Amino acid sequence: VATHPSDMAVALAALDAVVTVTGPAAERRIPLTRLHRLPEDTPERDTVLERGELITGVELPPPHAAARSRYRKVRDRASYAFALVSVAAVLEVTDGAVRDVAIALGGVAHKPWRATTAEAVLRGAPATRESFVDAAAAELAAARPLAGNAFKVPLARNTMVSTLLELLEEAR
Repeated sequence: VATHPSDMAVALAALDAVVTVTGPAAERRIPLTRLHRLPEDTPERDTVLERGELITGVELPPPHAAARSRYRKVRDRASYAFALVSVAAVLEVTDGAVRDVAIALGGVAHKPWRATTAEAVLRGAPATRESFVDAAAAELAAARPLAGNAFKVPLARNTMVSTLLELLEEAR
């Protein structure tokens, strides 16, 4: 069982990127969060790309002026190592409350993992450590680690919380 190795895909997932794909049938646009797939019954397929399709573009929506973003990668050694866990986050705070948030996790699944449960918990909540801890706990409540990687659950939680706290401090 392997986790998705890309750092860039995790960041693009948090930024709501859309890829343009050109193929024999037609051109199509795919949200990056739908490009990569879980193994299910066809573990040999990592993406939803069809035979002969090629990614020809990546579109990023313009960022909101008040939003702050950050990418953090936790790894075994300092260079050229895959992430044990990574967090890409975008945070917008207005009047002490989370106005908007986007969080993607890397190193925890077969694809970049968009933390939609944590995002839902945080929208409208106070921008505090307690809210960030609650959101991370809600996101990871359904995590089912394999033997030998249970350490990733608290590592993901702590990395998510510390990344959001850094963004909060930057927004002040």
